[in-house]
Amino acid sequence: QVQLVESGGGSVPAGGSLRLSCAASGLTGSSVYMAWFRQAPGKEREGIATIYLQDYVTNYADSVKGRFTISRVGRQNTVSLQMNSLKVEDTATYYCAAGVNPAAWLFRAHAYDYWGQGTQVTVSS
Repeated sequence: QVQLVESGGGSVPAGGSLRLSCAASGLTGSSVYMAWFRQAPGKEREGIATIYLQDYVTNYADSVKGRFTISRVGRQNTVSLQMNSLKVEDTATYYCAAGVNPAAWLFRAHAYDYWGQGTQVTVSS
């Protein structure tokens, strides 16, 4: 049984930083995409960063490029999301996801088979 557990959310002022972590258990193999999505109230879920565990290649949405960094922690199935220069519009519930479908690279939510419970990030002005 695959489980994804996020941690690290919280409240910060604009311009601040936060680091989210996602610990995955039950995943087998390295041909896995892990990603971070976010959803703000009244908005659709948005894919913002993904990493392919086989070669550590990453992909980012334009909205976070240059500010957020997704990385794998060692050889574990744990990924982190370092968020710098946070903006008020980054306020959302952040979800970790994992899947093996290559469409996952393009942030297609349906390509992800497993989801975490979400962690809240609030950025104040």
